[in-house]
Amino acid sequence: MIPVRGYEGQRVAVLGLGRSGLATAKALEAGGAIALCWDDSPEARERAEAAGLTLHDLSRRDAFENLAVLVTSPGIPHLYPAPNRHLARAYDEGVPVDNDIGLFFRSFATFEWDDFDTTPKVVAVTGSNGKSTTSALIHHLLTAAGRPSQLAGNIGRGVLDIEPARDGEVVVLELSSYQTDLARALTPDIAVFTNLSPDHLDRHGGRGGYFAAKRRLFAEGGPDRAVIGVDEPEGLYLAGQMAEGPADDRVIRVSVSRKLAGPGWQVFARKGFLSEYRKGRQVASIDLRGFTGLPGSHNHQNACAAFAAVRALGLSPRQIEDGFASFEGLPHRSQFVGERGGVRFVNDSKATNVDSAAAALQAFERIRWIAGGLGKEGGIAALAPHLGHVAKAYLIGHSAREFALQLGDTPHEICETMERAVARAAAEAEAGETVLLAPAAASFDQYPDFEARGADFTRAVKNLLG
Repeated sequence: MIPVRGYEGQRVAVLGLGRSGLATAKALEAGGAIALCWDDSPEARERAEAAGLTLHDLSRRDAFENLAVLVTSPGIPHLYPAPNRHLARAYDEGVPVDNDIGLFFRSFATFEWDDFDTTPKVVAVTGSNGKSTTSALIHHLLTAAGRPSQLAGNIGRGVLDIEPARDGEVVVLELSSYQTDLARALTPDIAVFTNLSPDHLDRHGGRGGYFAAKRRLFAEGGPDRAVIGVDEPEGLYLAGQMAEGPADDRVIRVSVSRKLAGPGWQVFARKGFLSEYRKGRQVASIDLRGFTGLPGSHNHQNACAAFAAVRALGLSPRQIEDGFASFEGLPHRSQFVGERGGVRFVNDSKATNVDSAAAALQAFERIRWIAGGLGKEGGIAALAPHLGHVAKAYLIGHSAREFALQLGDTPHEICETMERAVARAAAEAEAGETVLLAPAAASFDQYPDFEARGADFTRAVKNLLG
């Protein structure tokens, strides 16, 4: 646990008592604060009471008297489409609002570090797609190379639930736009921006607000190094803002759409080969095509970003290549589930929007595609240019019929359920094809989350394979 510093003896309200909220309350108490907890859910309040925490009804008239700060969970809207009523009241009464990420950055460093040989570092990863895989890959590369590392944030453990840093340790944080948007402190040593595509736009008041939330990771604290994907205009803009000039190697530009040139530090992948250039000269190259945990160009982008981050931390290209070879990927993200008769089964349940689904569809040559769920605005119309590899689509969930109308000439079948979709796809698949779950939709029509959807796909495949 990271004890929260700076609020000793002060009253701090904690709103939202899920995983991060409970960890935040305990970390506040460990640091000497008086944690006052609230959640509008009676079940969440019961869990907090069972954990020995103090409840504090934020709807009471005097609830905000003498509060030093209100700490909110990331899922609670703080501005758009409308602020949560408790946050709106905090704003009205002048009570500062923060989240666990802000508390982490103000509390992580301690005087004990003065005795360390190597100062601990924080690598923070954000972006629309690939940030989970990139974060996990950075953590894996460090661990495989013998560097102490912890993985936390939007993946793994809550940021305040990790252990205090050891000598030379690197903490890798995956941060969503919900987390970066509100944190009052953001000071990573290395910040990574993977890419940007439309997502959570209602929460941020549009694409500009969404990008602004991501940009705060770079603008608020000024990282020592910035790894920035430049395949979208926002990434190019951000790299330009962070660099003092073309040769400024504090910015490492990353691409999978073209060869990067110039006197700075560049990492890019073309036709499956990763290249590192510095001062206009190639200094490293890795063939990514044989790494089963990193299939497709979208994973090659993740590999480039992770490569750049750990190179900035001192790892050699050989150490990184060895780490790539042993990386097995993440569950529900291009996860290899099994194979039968030359047919591969891949679970990419995390592909909840058209951009991530497009990346998955481009990763394999011939696909039996399982898609559907609770569709997002526009459905799958934007995927039309990426359907060339699809032999047939098997549609499930609430938006199955809507998706069917947008598939054009692509063969398809409405299956409704995951079990039927897997059975039909497996029955029709031929050697060399891939049965791919890449829903391009949210899961909430049939499942509590994308993990449960991916687990159902995996179960159906395992039953089929025996």
